[in-house]
This record gives sequence, C-alpha cells and structure tokens, in this order.
Amino acid sequence: MTWLRERSELGVCAVLAVLGALVLVDALTIPTDFATRGPIGPKAVPVLVGAALLVVAVVLARDVLRGGRGAAEGGEDVDLSAPGDWRTVLLLCGAFLAATALIGTAGFPVAGFVLFWGAAYALGSRGHVRDPLIAAAVSVLTYVVFDVLLGVPLPGGPLMGVL
Repeated sequence: MTWLRERSELGVCAVLAVLGALVLVDALTIPTDFATRGPIGPKAVPVLVGAALLVVAVVLARDVLRGGRGAAEGGEDVDLSAPGDWRTVLLLCGAFLAATALIGTAGFPVAGFVLFWGAAYALGSRGHVRDPLIAAAVSVLTYVVFDVLLGVPLPGGPLMGVL
C-alpha cells in the first residue's frame, strides 16, 4: 500500500490511458466516405487526440516508475497541511447533479438558476436576496444568448413560450 501511495500519479496515468483508448475506439467507429470527405476526414483529430493521450500516459508512467515525483504545490494563501473541504465539494456536486436532473423537465433557465445559486452558496456567498436574483438573471441571460442570439437550442421547459 505504501508503494502505491508513493506513486499516486499512476492513477492519473490509468485515467489518461483509459480515456485515450475510449477516444480511439470511438474515433475508429466514425463512418466516413473517402469521396465525400477528402484526404483528411472526421477521424483525424480524434485519433490524434487519443494517440496523444496514450503517449502521455505511457511517458508519465515511465517517469513515475523511475522515481520521478511531481513538485508539491506551493499555495499562496493556502495551508497545504489542512484537510480538504468536503462540505463544499459535496454541495457543488449536489448543485451540479440537481441541475442535470432538472434540465430535461424544468428547462435550462430553472436548471441554470439552481446551478448558479447552488455554486454561489457552496462557495460561501450568503446574500439571501441578492444571490438568487443574480442567479436568475445570469441563467435567463445565458438562455437568451444561446437560444435566441446564437441559435443553439436549449430546453426551455415551462418557460418555453415566455422567454
């Protein structure tokens, strides 16, 4: 267990390798027709990215196994010996999951409101009147910019005809 703890960067290598393999497998299943696409098709960039991820994973694993260690991060105003703030992390995850669950039924403006207000609350803002108003304004503004101005269709939910 100590050996693995001293080489925790191998976890990053594993994640990079799995991600690279997934990108490559997905890229190789993209249907292409040479006559319509030309010499460089839609597979080129994903294959390049997947291969690069695999190369980085192998090079990093080799460095870690040879004794290389990442430099400890020096915090400007951070006590690196203090434990992590799991309450904030869990509140942020909760806000994100709630927004994800709401976007299909309640629409982007409501889901965005939950996400923005939940993130502000989780990160320590306690303006009980100001924060929800700002979250609503940012959410509606984001919806209008993407849906109306840029033409990117976002689910409006019950507010579909209003906005």
